[in-house]
Amino acid sequence: DSDGEKADSPYLCARRKLENLLNKNMRIRMTDGRTLVGCFLCTDRDCNVILGSAQEYLKPTDSFSAGEPRVLGLAMVPGHHIVSIEVELESLASAQYL
Repeated sequence: DSDGEKADSPYLCARRKLENLLNKNMRIRMTDGRTLVGCFLCTDRDCNVILGSAQEYLKPTDSFSAGEPRVLGLAMVPGHHIVSIEVELESLASAQYL
């Protein structure tokens, strides 16, 4: 490899896993209760995530229901605010997440 890494190194395995997630739809839950759904475009060393065509869903409270999503477009999610990430399963007809 150009980085001088062995083909079975943990670095290359992690890189391949991330590359396989590129352009996949994912749902990211954040510490403040919001959920963002969008297309995974990139990440960095700080675990910040860039989503394309992102939509924001607010956490439902007693005063209002979840309602319609807010369209964000391109969104950067700070890594320290991420609680969980789910990737959409493409093989099923309905949108389910892994």
